[in-house]
Formats: sequence, structure tokens, C-alpha cells
Amino acid sequence: MPIEEFEKLNRDRELKGEKLFANPRNSTAGTLKLQDPKIVASRKLSVFLYSLISNDEEFESQEENLKLLKKLGFRVNNQYKVCASIEEVLKICNLFEEKRESLDYEIDGAVIKVNSIKQQRILGSIAKSPRWAVAYKFKAKQAFTKLKEITWQVGRTGAITPVAELEPVKLAGSTISRATLHNFDEIQRKDIRAGDTVVIEKGGDVIPKVVSVVLSERPKNSQPTNPPTNCPVCSSSINKSENEVAYYCENPECSAQIKGRLIHFSSRGAMDIEGLGDALIELFVDKGFIKHISDIYKLKNIKNKLIQTERLGEKSIDNLLNSIEKSKSQPFSKVLFAIGIRSVSYTHLRAHETVLDLVCRLLLEKKK
Repeated sequence: MPIEEFEKLNRDRELKGEKLFANPRNSTAGTLKLQDPKIVASRKLSVFLYSLISNDEEFESQEENLKLLKKLGFRVNNQYKVCASIEEVLKICNLFEEKRESLDYEIDGAVIKVNSIKQQRILGSIAKSPRWAVAYKFKAKQAFTKLKEITWQVGRTGAITPVAELEPVKLAGSTISRATLHNFDEIQRKDIRAGDTVVIEKGGDVIPKVVSVVLSERPKNSQPTNPPTNCPVCSSSINKSENEVAYYCENPECSAQIKGRLIHFSSRGAMDIEGLGDALIELFVDKGFIKHISDIYKLKNIKNKLIQTERLGEKSIDNLLNSIEKSKSQPFSKVLFAIGIRSVSYTHLRAHETVLDLVCRLLLEKKK
């Protein structure tokens, strides 16, 4: 999405009282997921094409490919250069980084490709990317701002994470008011304190983080940051094991943990319950409709109560209940991931997906 169109979109949303998009990347991803083609068409998305695949034509080089695409009338990014050496490649990457601010779209790096199509085929690809192309990431954009206070968030596993509450500052196309501090060890290592002037940047131009403290501007009455003594949500006792950096809330009934577990369970990579997002889970937990994962599948029993809830209508509740029912057909590997066992990632489970599903079927047969 061109920067000008992104800014226009946010101005329109602000006038309507709608939530603003963080950056063109987020707004483009959100637009592509919309069901209404009229809204998509109104947002003026654009595209650069980089590769033409043909069963009839044999191309010799990436450059030839781009020239043919342009000749056929497709939109091709003219900001490319064929280089004769790695020294020239680095020189061009530095040149592109200097041009970064003058472009009418956002970039966070350049892609270096082997020009010969024959050599591309020889090099081949791995699961997620080709071996014949590599990303050269530019240095992340930085900004200075004041750290007003450090707050603590509780996740689905009970892990307590520090967050920097900042004086809002414009950075890489969006206004930043919060940034991750990762864990208490990171706070100690960088000696981050409330009241400090800090340098922030966007990791990968997406996630804001505190890079360092401007010590020369530190207030004289500044005090070192201490770790939490109790859970900031439920006030329960917390613990920290020797081999981990995180502090954990010991109360599994902590409302923040409950919400986190439910959000994770319903997410796209897990049970993929469309319509059961963060806001609705917050609402349902606060109203006492759901407390445990199993309660999601009992929502059909209180349909009338749900319909009477503010902001919800019969159609949206029907869609939600249908999505919940549909989630029962997810493979067992996704069910295991959705449960949220610590240190068990979807990558681990996906590698053994067939075996897990077979075990599940055998257990069900045995139960019958």
C-alpha cells in the first residue's frame, strides 16, 4: 500500500472513530483478508511482480524475466540492478538504503538473487525459501522518547513480561506508545528505569523495542527497576526457576492466564475458531460465560444469553457457534498445540502430525 494511500486510509478511519492501522504492512494484510471486494477495491492496493513462470518459454535470467513482465504490461519495480561482484552488490544495497526515505512505499531491505535461471534450478529451494535468493535487511529505524513507566503483563503460561509505556513518538510510519522489554534480566542488563530517555527501534520494522538508555538525560532521583513481588493481575505469589529468565504467576485461575489460554486455543494456528477473537474472549470471560477451554463448546447451551449481550446479534452468534462446531474436525496435532503445553511448538507437532493422528484414532477406537 503506497504511503500516501495508507495515510489517507487512516485519516478516513480517524474521522469515523475507527481504530487506526499501525503501518502499511498491517493495513495491506488486513485488507487482503476482507470478504467485501468493494472495501478492498477502495483501498488502492498496489503490486510489484518479480517472476513469470511458463510451461512454454525458457528464460535464461532473472533480468530477462523482469523485462518481459514489463513488456507484457505488468508493474515491475524498476529499482533493480544486475551486479558483477559481491562488492558491487553491497555497494548497491547501501545505495538502496539511502533511497529508502524517498520512496512512496515502505521497505525494510533488498533481495539479492542469482541472475541465471539455470543456476537457480541447480541451487533449488528449502521448505520456506529458495537457496538462490537472500534478504539484505537495512538497519532498523530509531527514535528517542521518554519511558513513563514499566508495567507487567501476564501471558497464558503465567509468564510475567515487562512493557515500556512511552511518550508517543512517530517511528517508521506509525505512532509508538508501548515497547517490549522482554524480561527482567534485559532490564538489568540495559539498566532501564522509569523516567529515562530511551532509544527505540522496530525489530524487523514491525515490533518496537527499547535499544538503549540515554544516561546523560537520566533524572537525578532515578531509582533502579525492581522485579514484581506479586502477580500484577490477581496478586498471587510468583516464582522464578533457576534455569529460566521469566517470572511466573502461580495461580492457574488468574484471569489474564485464562484469557491468554482461550485466545491461543481459538487462534488460526490452533483450533481456528473464526469470530472468537481477543475482544470477544475478554467480554465472555468478564461476563462469566467461559472460564475453561471446555466452556467454549458449551456456549451453544446459552445462545439466548449471548444474543442479548451488548454488541452481539443473532447472525454473528450463529456464525460463531457454527465455527466452534467446525473446529471439532481439526487434526489431533492442532488440538495438542491449542492446549498450549509449555515448550511444545507447532513445528514439533507438525513433524509428527501423521503419527499423532494415528495414535488419536487408535485411542478413540479403544474407548469405543
